[in-house]
Amino acid sequence: YYRLPFCRPTGGPKMASENLGEFLTGNKIQNSPYSINMLREVYCQVLCQVHLTKVEAHVFAMHIKAGYHNNWIIDNLPGANVGLTASGQQQTHYAGGFPIGFKAQDTKEIYVYNHVNIMLKYHNPEGKDGHRVVGFAVEPMSVKHQYAGGYQWDGENSEGFTKPLSTCRANQHMDHNSIYAFQKVAPDENIIYTYDVTWKYSETAWASRWDVYLSEDHMVPAQVHWYSITNSILVVLFLSLLVVSILVRNLRRDIAGYNAMSALTDEEKEEEAEESGWKLVHADVFRPPSTFPMAFCVMVGSGAQIGLCALVTICCAAVGFLSPARRGSLMTATLVFYMLCGSLAGYVSSRLYKSFRGQKWQLCTIVTATAFPGLCFATFIFFNTILVFFKSTASVPFLDLVIVAAMWVCISTPLVFFGAYLGFKKDSITFPTVTSMIAREIPEPTFFMMPMVGISMAGMVPFAAAYVELFFIMTSLWMDQFYYVFGFTLVVYVILIITCAEVTLLLCYYQLCAENHRWWWFSFFTSGSTAAYTFFYSFFWFRSLEASKMLITYLLYFGYMFLICTAMFLVTGSVGALASLWFIRKIFGTIKVD
Repeated sequence: YYRLPFCRPTGGPKMASENLGEFLTGNKIQNSPYSINMLREVYCQVLCQVHLTKVEAHVFAMHIKAGYHNNWIIDNLPGANVGLTASGQQQTHYAGGFPIGFKAQDTKEIYVYNHVNIMLKYHNPEGKDGHRVVGFAVEPMSVKHQYAGGYQWDGENSEGFTKPLSTCRANQHMDHNSIYAFQKVAPDENIIYTYDVTWKYSETAWASRWDVYLSEDHMVPAQVHWYSITNSILVVLFLSLLVVSILVRNLRRDIAGYNAMSALTDEEKEEEAEESGWKLVHADVFRPPSTFPMAFCVMVGSGAQIGLCALVTICCAAVGFLSPARRGSLMTATLVFYMLCGSLAGYVSSRLYKSFRGQKWQLCTIVTATAFPGLCFATFIFFNTILVFFKSTASVPFLDLVIVAAMWVCISTPLVFFGAYLGFKKDSITFPTVTSMIAREIPEPTFFMMPMVGISMAGMVPFAAAYVELFFIMTSLWMDQFYYVFGFTLVVYVILIITCAEVTLLLCYYQLCAENHRWWWFSFFTSGSTAAYTFFYSFFWFRSLEASKMLITYLLYFGYMFLICTAMFLVTGSVGALASLWFIRKIFGTIKVD
């Protein structure tokens, strides 16, 4: 902010004390030169005068054309932006701040908002002395200020702060009708910054002052979220009925037929038709993955860790512990919960790796502790280095990077090893059938039974269940909107998990009926393909973002969306794999095998 030609506070800008989550999300709060006192009206107060050099004018104009916004805070309330629509109607936006200037459509000239009407609302708590701020809005204006009587100010003489301006009316607040000329951004221009302060009583209680920010003054009706929930519930109900009608009916018939066959004598068996179906793969169905078994264990363990972390975080946010009013709390909580869930990742990966009879358990544990966190940390360091090079306020200080690295090394990694120790100490997962020495040959599948066909189509159903709510989450994440309906998010998250499990069980059953016993990776990629649909959707959604054409914008957006979709891939994939493991153990445990 202070790299641009704005007024600076006396003694220079000072950083406010902030938590780790605020730094990681790029929020840096500094003090300002504006003087505001409770219930004291201010009329066109001169703040400072800035003389633009050629370089400053060029940089300033470049930032205005790029659509940079000011984000102001008073008493922890963000400043809403009060502006005019094309029809001249006043409109208020409660997120994203207000622009630093504008570009004229006809002349293409660049103008700066050098005057602000700071509009504050206050409330008197019953039975208590004093007042509380319950509303804060900013109305930016561009005014070509001039002193009365042709006075020329050098920007330093104290007399300039008290001299009357001919562009301001005494004891009247500035409005758009009183502006005769806008303040242009050009070399050798003298920009006089001024501000008004207005106070207005409000019946809004202090405890509910954030409601208008979170709902954007009901810009998005609650019915939209209910539509999202209804859509998701209908999808999961349809899937559940499909699973029940197909799986339960077919399995009951299959199990009864297989058990009846096992009761026959050898002569009677020879007279019966040749067996077919999923029972034929009983000697291979629990064979460990032939390719990258350790990677499978690591990915399932990492997915379980991220999934539990997401569930706990959403639950805490849904009950109000992580309100947007507490800046950085959501990021801090996510980081802490992820670290604490490290023991689950170690436990799940070690239990699976032990059931695969793996010998390199130390390597499996180290990879579990470092693979996904290492990918995230390396990506974050790379992007942070670029942001530092561009001198962006979104860059994270070096000390906070050290703190995150220390949390990873000193908290998360030991917890992963602790979970792995518990997993390896427990008995190996028992399987109801004995695995043969030689793997059974898999018949040539038809087109629709090919694993890649099932994987590519399966993710469509869970994505459809979460599509509407995903739009609002993306808007909050990339358009700086407040997101607060975590109750809806919790329901959609649970529905997403259930949908992934049901789709995977259904497709795994058909693969086993086609005598394909390689279900481990298939189950993971089947439900994990939901993340691929989300990533493809992010390409279409990026067009609505109307982002700048800078390369760094594309790198940041698609880089972080890749990380988010990778985490989603691990969560949904682990759900599919663990659900399939439970399901296959269950059905093979109900039949009698020679």
